[in-house]
Amino acid sequence: MLIMSIIAPPSDMIDYQRQIRSLLEQENAIILAHNYQPAWIKDVADISGDSLYLSQRAGDTDATTIVFCGVRFMAETAKILSPTKRVVLPADDAECSLADSITESDLLAWRAQYPDAIVVAYVNTSAAVKAQADVCCTSANAVEIVASIPHDRDLLFLPDQFLGAYVKRMTAHPNMHIWMGECHVHADISPEHLERKMLNNPTATLMVHPECGCTTPALYQMATASSGSTRQRVSILSTNQMIEEAKTTSAQHVLVATEIGIMSDLRAANPEVRFEAVNPEARCPYMNRITPQRLLDSITSTADEVFVDPATAARARLAVERMVHPELRSWSR
Repeated sequence: MLIMSIIAPPSDMIDYQRQIRSLLEQENAIILAHNYQPAWIKDVADISGDSLYLSQRAGDTDATTIVFCGVRFMAETAKILSPTKRVVLPADDAECSLADSITESDLLAWRAQYPDAIVVAYVNTSAAVKAQADVCCTSANAVEIVASIPHDRDLLFLPDQFLGAYVKRMTAHPNMHIWMGECHVHADISPEHLERKMLNNPTATLMVHPECGCTTPALYQMATASSGSTRQRVSILSTNQMIEEAKTTSAQHVLVATEIGIMSDLRAANPEVRFEAVNPEARCPYMNRITPQRLLDSITSTADEVFVDPATAARARLAVERMVHPELRSWSR
């Protein structure tokens, strides 16, 4: 019941929105909201999207303060890409189970076992971990980045085991080693959840985030569909790709396997479609730590500001830039 009381829009939300927008203007600040944030936060935000898109957009604005409504690694990435801007996280306890599944010391020890390896770090990692990586990736471009790495090189992929397994299957990279981390919310969207929903909704199409624990059976569904079977159409997509697909889909009913905060975006993108969560309990508690008062207070707060050591930020920025700019990648020994 605690989470529900936090995520539900308060009865006086209009007054809060008025106060928030007024203070943002005074402080030359913008609110960035991740797709998994509650609808009331996205309603008051200046920009919403996935974590990398938001960080990139933040650097393009004239705002001097970025209020990042998401979790800590996202705010850190915004600070890495916009080092001269003030970045605040309205809930300083908004961590991430996936990012927390690997530390800098974990990565250094793992890399010592494979001294010639190329390290690919998902953006869902801390700044310290990004700083020890060769290149970052998102769920949207992980396949493309791994496919660019020579097969004779060891490759360390971290930290998500489900995304890693999907990428390895799609690229057939023979020397890819995968860290056994997971997002506890996505991991709990299980094959059983998927199979039950698809059995009960045989005409629905399916969108699956590759971090999900049900990714393997979803890939099987993709294979049977491509072989001429009448099984449901399946897409493995990042959050932004889900929203883009929602805008153009001709389906009447779509099953969605990811954190359920995205459902409001999907329904807004195409109100004519019935979007249904594969696991309706798949809500991230960390994404729902922000209350209206915490958001309001954070705009001028000194306690909520996010800092990244400049040397760490510089190394991490290179890994992020290699992801965004292919010409910066070089895998020669």
